[in-house]
Amino acid sequence: MYRSQKLSLRYYTAAVTLFGVMILFGLLSALYYLYPSLLFNIFNFNMSKILHIDTLVIWLLMGFLGAVYWYLPKELGREVEGMWLAELTFWVFCAVVAVVAVVFLFVQYGGANEFSMWFINQGRKYVEAPRWASIGIVAVMLVFAYNVIATCIKARKMTGIMWVLVLDLIPLVAVYLDAFPAVTNMSVDLYWWWWLVHMWVESTWEVLIGCVMALVLMDVMGTSRRIVETWLYIEVMLVLGAGILGLGHHYFWIGTPQYWLSIGGFFSALEPLPLLGMVVHAIYDAGTHRLKTKNQPAYYWITTEALLNFIGAGIWGFMMTLPQINLFSHGTQWTVSHGHFAFYGAYVCGIIAVLYVAKQQTSGVDMLGGRAWKWGFGLLNFGMVGMVMGLLLAGMAQAFYGRAIGGSTLMAFTTASENPWFVSGMWARMLFGAVFAAGYVVLVYDLLTSPKRVSVPHAQPEPA
Repeated sequence: MYRSQKLSLRYYTAAVTLFGVMILFGLLSALYYLYPSLLFNIFNFNMSKILHIDTLVIWLLMGFLGAVYWYLPKELGREVEGMWLAELTFWVFCAVVAVVAVVFLFVQYGGANEFSMWFINQGRKYVEAPRWASIGIVAVMLVFAYNVIATCIKARKMTGIMWVLVLDLIPLVAVYLDAFPAVTNMSVDLYWWWWLVHMWVESTWEVLIGCVMALVLMDVMGTSRRIVETWLYIEVMLVLGAGILGLGHHYFWIGTPQYWLSIGGFFSALEPLPLLGMVVHAIYDAGTHRLKTKNQPAYYWITTEALLNFIGAGIWGFMMTLPQINLFSHGTQWTVSHGHFAFYGAYVCGIIAVLYVAKQQTSGVDMLGGRAWKWGFGLLNFGMVGMVMGLLLAGMAQAFYGRAIGGSTLMAFTTASENPWFVSGMWARMLFGAVFAAGYVVLVYDLLTSPKRVSVPHAQPEPA
């Protein structure tokens, strides 16, 4: 095992741990909707929501870094360059996350001044981390970019996947610079804030997970490099076009021209198509050549990633990004429904697939299967679909009673929040969230359990 792959296992451990923390604060946030006075004067709802969302971003980012460090030496045939720096930044990353979490838990609030922005909370949704922590994240990503690029130079080898990955690292670092507020005008600030939220998560991350999935498909299913790289190039083209234009579906109430709403609603739905095409093409190719996978959990999670990414990000997103609908749905639980489905489909399923790849290869078994992973797979997916449907029900109640009928007033918001349909949706979110949490427990148990050693003959393609 390469030294970088040992580092990957540390990243995976941290990622799975933070995954659990994210679920914990997600359940707590769901309880606040049902019992608003819960933990009154003890723990703020906003902090619970912040810890839920920010932990999601961090654990997925750690999963990405772990996946790249796992596959990079295999792809280039040599150890990652600058490993001491990579290991140092891992501990720095963990320390930054721990300190910020403690501040959020025990300080929670700060004044509207420079000290608070530097050391407590920047006050910007989804990027609430204080400025020093944001600088730390940028530093970690710069080191990560250096490790990847320096390894490619030392190896004197560049595959199509590595070209896409290297080119993606530039905007991955650059776009996050929008986490640092530089203007006082609210409209201008929100404009660039949407560039961060959309382009960092929905564009650069889409390319990054595309690179990871390409490597996983070649590893798990023996998919040809030609297939995965072709679809990866299509992904890049769509991100450069549809990703930037798709920004427009966020531009509500910030003073931008109205035509951006229609442009954004259409193009944002095109982004997940290449990943879906890549996996479908890989499955078709595997079936044509009678190829069998030796890692059932990874195979099922890969296919789920493609399907739910298309449904959650594509269909679910397109369902609400048309301007005529988005006017009423924007900022409601309907949006939250789309966000949960898209993140889960696009990223969570892909990272879990990589975890099972690492489990098989570190265990040294020829075939990975069993029963526990099926329970984890079923509970996680069932729980997520249930939460998404509950949030959609609540969001439709808000859109109809709070926006369409109520006219988006404060009284209408309160009335919609007390509507039986909204309350039922929140209860569904809570109950199915508990099912999702049970799936997480089974997932962790299965990942930590040593698999049975089963030797199987390697499947060979039938002669033409």
